[in-house]
Amino acid sequence: MADKYDVIVIGAGPGGMTAALYASRANLKVAMLDRGVYGGNMNNTAEIENYPGFKTIMGPDLSEEMYQSATNFGAEFVYGNVEKIEVLDEKTKLVKTDSGELEAPVVIIATGSESRKLGVPGEEQYSGRGVSYCAVCDGAFYKDRDVVVIGGGDSAVEEGMYLANLTASVNVVHRRDSLRAQKILQERAFKNDKIKFTWDTVVEEIQGDEQKVTGVKAKNVKTGETTTIPADGVFIYVGSIPMTAPFQDLGITDDKGWIVTNDKMETNIPGIYAIGDVRQKTLRQITTAVGDGGIAGQEAFNYIESHK
Repeated sequence: MADKYDVIVIGAGPGGMTAALYASRANLKVAMLDRGVYGGNMNNTAEIENYPGFKTIMGPDLSEEMYQSATNFGAEFVYGNVEKIEVLDEKTKLVKTDSGELEAPVVIIATGSESRKLGVPGEEQYSGRGVSYCAVCDGAFYKDRDVVVIGGGDSAVEEGMYLANLTASVNVVHRRDSLRAQKILQERAFKNDKIKFTWDTVVEEIQGDEQKVTGVKAKNVKTGETTTIPADGVFIYVGSIPMTAPFQDLGITDDKGWIVTNDKMETNIPGIYAIGDVRQKTLRQITTAVGDGGIAGQEAFNYIESHK
């Protein structure tokens, strides 16, 4: 027998927690379902400087504040890994997880995205032994050592600056001749003496010995020259991919896997919404996820009211 709710929010990141807050505050019975700790990728972020109301706040601290708000009006946090959604009718969606089934007229998908892999030799072999996708999680292991950061966006530069506080040096390897990160982040990174940049370069292989990473094999895309960059750790930030595998058969994603919605966060299936980083959009930030969540939480109430 499935546990019954008014709204099931799949994912407890900033968007999911906001949706749960709005829906539960409207006196709906809400399940906030996640396979891990609430907060999502915020827990992997050191300092957040662009969330209104805080000059700066640690990612885990903001996660805790949001969780307290999300559960304040009765939303329940449920552990589980979603395997499939079945649409029985407009009033009934069945969410199947590895630990049971949940049923509701409204489902809000807020599963976010995960780090894109480079797909080069050595990446999988040295994962956890020198290859990382989270500076906050693993940076302390590289105190006073030399590390490489691969990427040129906000995440690469932000995490590179975080690592510079711990390590001996940070070499940011980027395939272009300029960064894509926000200008304010670029300016800070350029002023940091412990951060250097290797431009127009791609990593072709992550090298190491039997136990750990020793460096990367890199190629200049303009000259074709190949070099080895010594490093004790490699941190990879080359984009994200949507976590939508359980929803592919619903026909709500584009050809890259991002969920397509309108400005009400509605997918093409009545009663199923998508918010935050899992959605097809141009800006993926905590603030935009929170905005999406507020809209979806309110729309969930409207949907239920219209189907009574």
